[in-house]
Amino acid sequence: MISPDRLEPSEHDWLLAPPTRRVIEALEGAEPRSARFVGGCVRNALLGQPVSDIDIATTLLPERAAQALKAAGIAVHPTGIAHGTLTAVANHQPFEITTLRRDVSTDGRRATVAFTTDWDEDARRRDFTMNAIYAEPDGTLIDYVGGVEDALHRRILFIGRPEDRIAEDYLRILRFFRFYAWYAHGDPDQEALAACVAMRDGLTQLSAERVWNETKKLLAAEDPRTALAAMDEAGVMAALYGDLDRARLGRLVEMGEADAFLRFLALCPDDASGEALAQRMKMSNAEKDRLRAALDPELTEAVAREWQTRAGLEKLVYRTGNQAIADRLALDFASVETPPEGWGGALAHARSFETPEFPVTGADLLAAGVPKGPELGDSLRRLEDRWVDSRFALTKAELLQSL
Repeated sequence: MISPDRLEPSEHDWLLAPPTRRVIEALEGAEPRSARFVGGCVRNALLGQPVSDIDIATTLLPERAAQALKAAGIAVHPTGIAHGTLTAVANHQPFEITTLRRDVSTDGRRATVAFTTDWDEDARRRDFTMNAIYAEPDGTLIDYVGGVEDALHRRILFIGRPEDRIAEDYLRILRFFRFYAWYAHGDPDQEALAACVAMRDGLTQLSAERVWNETKKLLAAEDPRTALAAMDEAGVMAALYGDLDRARLGRLVEMGEADAFLRFLALCPDDASGEALAQRMKMSNAEKDRLRAALDPELTEAVAREWQTRAGLEKLVYRTGNQAIADRLALDFASVETPPEGWGGALAHARSFETPEFPVTGADLLAAGVPKGPELGDSLRRLEDRWVDSRFALTKAELLQSL
């Protein structure tokens, strides 16, 4: 395979897009040849995959880069200014811009950095060779560490000694498996894998938020099973999450379920330990609510009892919401070797059913002569139950007449 030395701009719209040109021209207007694309945008362009986030490395100090961008009418946000990173927003599109850096000291969680103008030095402090490829504004590739060839051969290799890169940030162990899930072909690099095994205890130093964010990215890969198996064998799964159910996740993947959070739910036990894991991962409140709903034993029992009829499913969706019912159904179907007949239609209906709005209000009952107080609420609930049991068919007039 002949490694390319350039990205052809006509084949990569993001290189020539007006927002991209505005940002590059602002930086290079302050100092010629001061900006290069780097990281995921270059890697994905090489691999023929979509480019979403555009990162730019620059020799300009953060203050000077910010001044140049603002002078061009581009909004600037100091999102990581202590480490030389700012976010420019041009035509509503964000660009992460970081001054070239070298590590002064690291403790496995965070680094103290100093700015540099040496591109080679900046490249060698990055994690994987495929993430350290630079591209000039015209698409010319600059590769100090052999990243182009590694990317094209789908090799996830640390830059230099894996132990050195991991010691700088233990999250790189989890990132190794995430990149393996997303980009690799074949077996993982044995030297890198051995370093991950030897240094896995360092994962306990990481914040739960960073681990959880990286976990979701890993589970969003098209098929993360091979990477998770390697993590399990390396002892990383146990170190991070405890005992998880990879078999159910595997069946969920085979069912075509790509939602990263649902995949994590599949890994979780259907008991109180799932709730404990949610607390340990420092999930958002919305994520915790979703996990609690899916693992609720009463809901689990109701879904098992009602899922085979449309009326039963619709009642559950009306009471609990599409997400919780669909999550529970998917987990139940993935818990058995062969899902029962009709599972696909039930799951699709749980997700797509639009619950109607109950047509009777408290004001309607007051107007009908029901006095204020507990009787009003009881009457409203009885009517709503009757309406739900009719599969939402009874009209407002029919409900009031029945009252």
